[in-house]
Amino acid sequence: MKNGGCVLCPRMCGADRSGGGRGFCGASSQLLLARAALHMWEEPCISGTRGSGTVFFSGCQLGCVFCQNYRISADGFGAAVTEERLAQIFLSLQEQGVHNINLVSATPYTEAILRVLDRIRGKELTIPVVWNSGGYERVETLRRLDGYVDIYLPDYKYHDPARAEKYSGAADYPAVALAAIREMMRQTGKYLIGDDGILVRGTVIRHLVLPGGRHDSLACVDDIAQNFGTDDVLLSLMSQYTPFYRAAEFPEINRRVTTFEYESVCRRVREYGFEGFFQEKSSAKEEYTPPFDLEGV
Repeated sequence: MKNGGCVLCPRMCGADRSGGGRGFCGASSQLLLARAALHMWEEPCISGTRGSGTVFFSGCQLGCVFCQNYRISADGFGAAVTEERLAQIFLSLQEQGVHNINLVSATPYTEAILRVLDRIRGKELTIPVVWNSGGYERVETLRRLDGYVDIYLPDYKYHDPARAEKYSGAADYPAVALAAIREMMRQTGKYLIGDDGILVRGTVIRHLVLPGGRHDSLACVDDIAQNFGTDDVLLSLMSQYTPFYRAAEFPEINRRVTTFEYESVCRRVREYGFEGFFQEKSSAKEEYTPPFDLEGV
């Protein structure tokens, strides 16, 4: 701990959250949730046929100007729940038949989540746990998740630190995310998919192609291949970018991705021989953003 303050994420802002302060992420000492429900729009090996039990936490250590979940990541929408209630939510989702418990942007609440999982994981909770994040994670925090998380679902957003600073307020993002993904892969090892096509264990790296960012996206694919190879990791290339939140302040990203931009990155992925997923261009629609209406909370 830094002067007793929060150092869970790379910001290491030192906020006294237990004393009522809020970190860069906007989180205080309270658990804040915006939605907990079946989600069918993750990768096929995550959502499968019965859905992923997705729990959306409020707050985020990144500051992406185009965030599609800005209502919870930046605006802080959510309802306070106790650790007991969070345990009930996990078990309720399991009872509904979901393939996994999918924790979205959970880093600010790591301590509470670990306490909950200590109580129920491997006992009442028997399905895989997914850590779904923007990739901006401290290795030290990830090490604490070893043995608790079965599947990591990180983004790798940028190769260029200048773009990372401009659009997410984090010039150190590329180096931090590569180190974080390396730790994730150390924990999970090579991905394992069951006979039913559902991921049991492993790391799936997501990359969202941004408008005007084709060359950076190509460099991101190169980074992933050169740092992690193509055999042990799954790569999910996403085309769903939609101008949300503050995108209008940046004219170069205030549009959809073109077919040329996306397909050129797809070609690079195929050339490397990655296993994984290509998102259809039709996914770039606002209706694919979950409704943050406190369902299941």
